[in-house]
Amino acid sequence: MLLDGMRVVSFCHFLQGPAAAQYLADMGAEVVKIEPPGGGYERKWSGGDAYVDGVSAFFLCAHRNQRTIAIDLKHPRGKEVVERMIARADVLMENFRPGVMERLGFGYERVRAINPEIVYASASGWGRTGPMADKPGQDLLVQAFCGLVAATGASRPTPIGLAAVDQHGGALFALGILAAYVKKLRTGRGTRVESSLLNAGIDLQTEPLTSYLTMGADRSILKRQENLVSWFHQAPYGVYPVVDGWIAFSINDPEKLARALGSAELAALAGIDRYRERDRYAEAVARAVAGRTLAELAPALDAEGIWWQRVQDYDDLRDDPQVRENGCFLEVPVESGKAVLVVHPNRYDGEAPGVRDGGVVQQLVHQVTLDCPAGSIPDRLWVNINHLALNGEIRLGELELPEGASLIGDADTVVVQCVVPTEAPEEEAADRGPAEPEVIGAKKEEEESDE
Repeated sequence: MLLDGMRVVSFCHFLQGPAAAQYLADMGAEVVKIEPPGGGYERKWSGGDAYVDGVSAFFLCAHRNQRTIAIDLKHPRGKEVVERMIARADVLMENFRPGVMERLGFGYERVRAINPEIVYASASGWGRTGPMADKPGQDLLVQAFCGLVAATGASRPTPIGLAAVDQHGGALFALGILAAYVKKLRTGRGTRVESSLLNAGIDLQTEPLTSYLTMGADRSILKRQENLVSWFHQAPYGVYPVVDGWIAFSINDPEKLARALGSAELAALAGIDRYRERDRYAEAVARAVAGRTLAELAPALDAEGIWWQRVQDYDDLRDDPQVRENGCFLEVPVESGKAVLVVHPNRYDGEAPGVRDGGVVQQLVHQVTLDCPAGSIPDRLWVNINHLALNGEIRLGELELPEGASLIGDADTVVVQCVVPTEAPEEEAADRGPAEPEVIGAKKEEEESDE
């Protein structure tokens, strides 16, 4: 795998941070997510109320190939475990509101004192400083703030109907982490990486914002004929109704489009400025395709080399041959049901990263790694797997290893491993869906989940 050996401790939640962590995990990074006792919000909510045997589709969409462990970060014993994880990590990533990690005892300066070479990566809604820093940052709110909603609708403000800023923000967050990781490998020095939904939302609009600000436009330019999907493209750039659905036209040669549609009106308009008179041209295109089917239109459009496409919905994607060729979806077992995941978007030497070790959402981490001399048990921190699993606490006293557990020592690490009992055969056990995360720390308080 491309990122074999990269160790990441993730304090991420909701979508922006977990999406970034999943990109890294797909490429081979060892990502361990720290959740609050009782599990994170992502386990308890799902868009469309979509669950597979109680497993949230929202959780499934961004936690592939990661391990999870629940730790009460306000408990001193829990903090000790996290500090040991940080000491061995290459990256710490989090997307709390600014100041939360400091209150939890894992702010930038504290973490650098533990591991000076670590990449400390923070994603937030609005940025670490400024008048919006402490406000809740969520995809729709950022879309509304950054101009995306105002620019998208033709006649009224229209948000993108999905968490596009979150997903793009996750990709940018992962990009920044990878750049800092390369620097770490090259120089041995860590980097503080900062990403935000606001910057991601603005980055999504690089083309239109550059045009708008450079030309000194005002908001009146955003209004346009209802079929046009962009204020800054020439007509016919938009979607138009036909008898059996909708057709999308990109930028096209006006004479070729007039011939393809057999429209004398469009032929007469071929010489106009199709930006300044975009509404007039778009209305003529709408009249030219009205009352016709996609099957009727397709041969002439293809013959003229027109850039067009039918508007598909999600049902169409299920069996689309190009989508199948690209391997965009993967059906995986979850508990006694099945889920369909969107796979990693890139291919490496012709292959897409798959689901490793059954890690649709990996089984709970029943493993704690402690730095200590080989063959010895730390005199300050004892790990009792029974109590971790049953009572959610770290105990001082004799180390008790449950049936199926083992103690492994080497030059600088002792690992306590617990094999999770399961009724399924060993080869099938990894396909089981996620249970509640293992808990470290005596308290059961919900951790802050600010984005």
